Amino acid sequence: MAFGQSSGPPANGKQLRELLELLEAAGHSDYRDARGPMGFSQRQAAGKFTSGEADEFIERLQIEIHGDGPPPGSRPPPAARAPKPAAAKPPPRKTAAKRPSTPPATTTSLSDVPVEELAAELQRRGWVVLEP
Repeated sequence: MAFGQSSGPPANGKQLRELLELLEAAGHSDYRDARGPMGFSQRQAAGKFTSGEADEFIERLQIEIHGDGPPPGSRPPPAARAPKPAAAKPPPRKTAAKRPSTPPATTTSLSDVPVEELAAELQRRGWVVLEP
């Protein structure tokens, strides 16, 4: 999925109108005004929601405004999803042998590497190297 693109079908006009009406009832002037308090992304603050996102925000706002959910007859409740089956716990792992806390003797310190080699390696990795 590309950056800034939604992952699902877009919300229809009815959902967007209902969401905007609920946002206004909650004291927001538009989607952008509600971005921080509602936790909208930049895409959502521009009024672009997937159908699932719009349903979630509508339900959340109805609970906030009406106290216990959508008013009777406003729209059918979202379809209940079956719970995911619990995954079996994997057997406990055997603990690996502990490594020695001292570094091996073959490790070289950066102070032992010539400055020219360090500079060349940094430049190879895209760094800009200047003399002090």
